[in-house]
Amino acid sequence: MSGGPIDAVLTGRLVRHEDPRGAFRELWRASAFGGEPRFVQANLSSSAPGVLRGIHLHRRQLDYWVVIRGRAFVALVDIRPVLAASGDVVVETRELAADGWVIIPAGVAHGFLALEPLELLYLVTNEYDGSDELGFAWDDPLVAVPWPAGLPTPDGRPILSDRDRTNPSLAALVEGLRA
Repeated sequence: MSGGPIDAVLTGRLVRHEDPRGAFRELWRASAFGGEPRFVQANLSSSAPGVLRGIHLHRRQLDYWVVIRGRAFVALVDIRPVLAASGDVVVETRELAADGWVIIPAGVAHGFLALEPLELLYLVTNEYDGSDELGFAWDDPLVAVPWPAGLPTPDGRPILSDRDRTNPSLAALVEGLRA
């Protein structure tokens, strides 16, 4: 388990126990994290190469992501200093492959780009109800996430959902949250 430049973000790799019958991976053990957090929902996301999901933000939810299959370029953006008017965004990126995991605290925006066929399991501390689903533009120049170039799509650009295609700028999101 290791941390990065963003406070409370942790990453690591699952231990895979294999034999001729197959493999076993322990995905989560609360005691390894002091009994916290308490997850209430588990989701499995499947993405084709070139799909970009994000950049999303939860103010009341912690996410625990585990790459089950494939590789993802993960972008984490700490906007807590901006919301508190005490500093600038902090951007952390990393590539996660099968068995890699990351814990994303509330207030840290996040997104990922599928570099190959991807299955991502994520556990969350709030049940989905839509009230904490925020986001900002994946290509916001204020944030300047260094997304990988040369995507395997016809136009070389990421494949986005309607929601992610129309997300506001970070400045507009912050302004709306402060209002």
